Amino acid sequence: MSLLFSSFTSPTQKIKKVLFFGDSITEAGVKSGGYIDVLNTMLKEQKLDDQYELVGAGIGGNKVYDLYLRMETDVLSKKPDIVVIFIGVNDVWHKQSMGTGTDADKFSRFYQAIISKLKAQNISIILATPAVIGEKTDHSNQLDGDLNRYSNLIRELAKKENLPLVDLRKAFLDFNLKNNPENKDQGILTTDRVHLNAAGNKLVAERMWQVIKTLN
Repeated sequence: MSLLFSSFTSPTQKIKKVLFFGDSITEAGVKSGGYIDVLNTMLKEQKLDDQYELVGAGIGGNKVYDLYLRMETDVLSKKPDIVVIFIGVNDVWHKQSMGTGTDADKFSRFYQAIISKLKAQNISIILATPAVIGEKTDHSNQLDGDLNRYSNLIRELAKKENLPLVDLRKAFLDFNLKNNPENKDQGILTTDRVHLNAAGNKLVAERMWQVIKTLN
């Protein structure tokens, strides 16, 4: 009887809490049509919505040091199982638009400090590169160079720390090469060169899910 009983029962599966930590792109991600909302829809369609809880922790205008400063209240207190770090656009963009931004060495140091704090709590971590600041395909977007540089810094951290990476920078560049024959600076994956339209939200959701589902 014990064997028969055990074959019909299984331990309760723990719901994985996935927290998305970022800026205005993530802040918008929880709204209707945002990438986190799209992810929730994907989970429902795959009948996996009872296995994951998705939480948005994005604040508009945030840079990497803003994320570091609000880790305790917005991340660690929520006790997530997985944290997706999606930051970098404002660290580059605000150099031009506001005269601020974040120097590359400080960007790496703050990013490393975030990773170290999460690892100390045994939280699984996924890194994501920033996507675009302008969608032109001929390398003429004004901030392409810096955005590539900061994306490389994140790739290096992922390699150094042995962490999974969602390379949105590469994904967006590849998509635009195939789908932006008129070399438009917006309207393919973004509404304004940075923030995501429906196609952009779908692409981000799909790429993030490809990595999230691999984590135990």
